[in-house]
Amino acid sequence: MNLQHSISLAVLTCVAGIACAAEQPVIGLITKTETNPFFVKMKEGAQLRATALGAKLLTAAGKSDGDNAGQVTAIENMVSAGAKTILITPSDAKAIIPAIKKARDKGVMVIALDSPTAPQTATDGLFATDNYQAGILIGQYAKASFAGKPVKIAMLDLFPGHPVGITRHNGFLSGFGASGISAATTDLLKTADVVCMADTYGDQGKGQTAMENCLQKNPEINLVYTINEPAAAGAYKALKAAGKEKTVMIVSVDGGCAGVRDVKAGVIAATSQQYPMRMADLAVEAGVTYAKTGKKVAGYTDTGVTLISDKVVAGVESKDTAFGLGACWLK
Repeated sequence: MNLQHSISLAVLTCVAGIACAAEQPVIGLITKTETNPFFVKMKEGAQLRATALGAKLLTAAGKSDGDNAGQVTAIENMVSAGAKTILITPSDAKAIIPAIKKARDKGVMVIALDSPTAPQTATDGLFATDNYQAGILIGQYAKASFAGKPVKIAMLDLFPGHPVGITRHNGFLSGFGASGISAATTDLLKTADVVCMADTYGDQGKGQTAMENCLQKNPEINLVYTINEPAAAGAYKALKAAGKEKTVMIVSVDGGCAGVRDVKAGVIAATSQQYPMRMADLAVEAGVTYAKTGKKVAGYTDTGVTLISDKVVAGVESKDTAFGLGACWLK
């Protein structure tokens, strides 16, 4: 189903059986993809909150992570459909800005979820994980786990230029002990310990291919950072095929239920858990408030992050997988 058809149906049908009415606040949600479990859960949270508040929710997604054209079309269609607030996880932090500006010029409040635009001020507000802190936590965990032993790191990233990929990557390096890095660093950095860097687009298949290529370049890799848990699952498949799954540590970010189960099973050593339903919940509430009062959100709202692991390491605060499974992507 294409974006135009999806939104056309959404215009005719209100979420969860709510009767359509002219006075209903209309809120749009545009995610990067329809299939990534993170965005599926975000959509679920938005629908639940919209239902509770009597709002009508329009939804759309790009064909894949990086599909800026699809997101531009979705914005235009949602504005035409009467959305007064649009929530978006930008696939391209810069290229999406002209479409966002057109919507805001028409009085639409635009809130970024999970991923900021570049600059962040291109949207009215941002509800997201502190991705730099998420990276720091898994970097600190890995550093403490290796306790000074030699390390060769593969970094399986998102794709070039995306601020989430950059901040998680650099946060990991900072947590692992690299100096001269901050949340404001805009380039993907590389230390002497990093022997391979590859893009995965947050995809399991691409994560597996990236890991296979990294192992060909350097078979002695013993630590793998991944941008998210689908990429981690792909990396693990490559490591297992090479007979290295027991000697290589994988750390990641997301904290979805499947990812936490992978931590419990020993596939991933630790993950930084974030909360997409909380992002959606707060943003939909802000959209309803704007529709009723004209009050817009402003600035950044930190929606939290927690390190999940079943192996405690000294000096790094974490929660176990029992906590993680109880909280995975919930409010």
